[in-house]
Amino acid sequence: MHRVILHVDFDYFFAQCEEIKSPHLKTKPVAVCIFSDRGGDSGAIATANYEARKYGVKSGMPIAFAKKRLESIKDAVFLPADFDFYSEISVKAMEIIKSFADVFEYVGKDEAYLDVTRRTNGDFAVASHVAQQIKNSIREKVRLSCSIGVSPNKLVSKIASSYKKPDGLTVVTPDGVEKFLDPLKIREIPGIGKKTEERFGEEKFETISQLKKLDVFTLNKMFGRKIGTYIYNAARGIDDEPVTERQPTIQYSKIVTLTQDSKDYDFLLKSLIELCKELHSIIIEENRMFKSVGIQFVQTDLSSKTKSKMLKNPTSSLDELQKTAMQLLQEALENQTLLVRRLGVKVSELSEVEGQSNITSYF
Repeated sequence: MHRVILHVDFDYFFAQCEEIKSPHLKTKPVAVCIFSDRGGDSGAIATANYEARKYGVKSGMPIAFAKKRLESIKDAVFLPADFDFYSEISVKAMEIIKSFADVFEYVGKDEAYLDVTRRTNGDFAVASHVAQQIKNSIREKVRLSCSIGVSPNKLVSKIASSYKKPDGLTVVTPDGVEKFLDPLKIREIPGIGKKTEERFGEEKFETISQLKKLDVFTLNKMFGRKIGTYIYNAARGIDDEPVTERQPTIQYSKIVTLTQDSKDYDFLLKSLIELCKELHSIIIEENRMFKSVGIQFVQTDLSSKTKSKMLKNPTSSLDELQKTAMQLLQEALENQTLLVRRLGVKVSELSEVEGQSNITSYF
């Protein structure tokens, strides 16, 4: 019996959450922004709805560029990211998804894998109905649209979930994998970045079908054994990675009571560096990446003060953790009047470093 794997991906998630909060935004171009600390329009677009995408606005674009693209559109809306609200919506939607799974694997706020082999008895027609039920249930209870890919493995399901966005449902049966993948652009393979695509383009390879003309030895020579083998297998829709039971972990944190109350940067920095090292050990042990870093003060009057920053990309780097925490410490100490009694560091927006996500970090 073939496995039946679903990949569920919430459409333009952050912007769609804003539409749930304010339904009048649905017909307008909406861009959710992560503003930097430099003020003005400094920062980047986190995501944009499909109305905004019509004008070329996309994730990662500088806010100033996006505003230029939409300057002739009077009702274009630029909003600061509201991560607490997005988490709230994600938790509700994930609870619904989980109820349909034999095995549920949380990937991030807006995506998850489900193994439904047992409950569908390996029947892809039944799986299609299950996927439609998930879509209907999420729309009805959370007012959220999602796209779902159904196939015999995680890799093909992930590609399939992007195939008919937004609000798509694509079923790829075991005997239809080759027909589905062959005409697609090479960049549709998870982990194939712009540079890799350009490298193949120079050799006149643009589609997955053309990519299959390269044998595994040639690919290994071009990219090394690990990545070469991954690309060779991915082009043929081969992926044995299991769906692994994984629930969302909200955050990891470490906090310490200081040897003396202080608001001196150099004194606090010593503790901060140690906390980052301890926290990093947990991150590595748990095989995780983080996208948000935060620090916390418990002050002498026992009130708390927190400051956090969202990173551009997920990372597991100790340097990145320390650098961001140091920057937050500096900012938090500006105009600090009370002494700090306890100091904490936390990371959140966690994702896993394994399987495909591990390989894709090389591209």
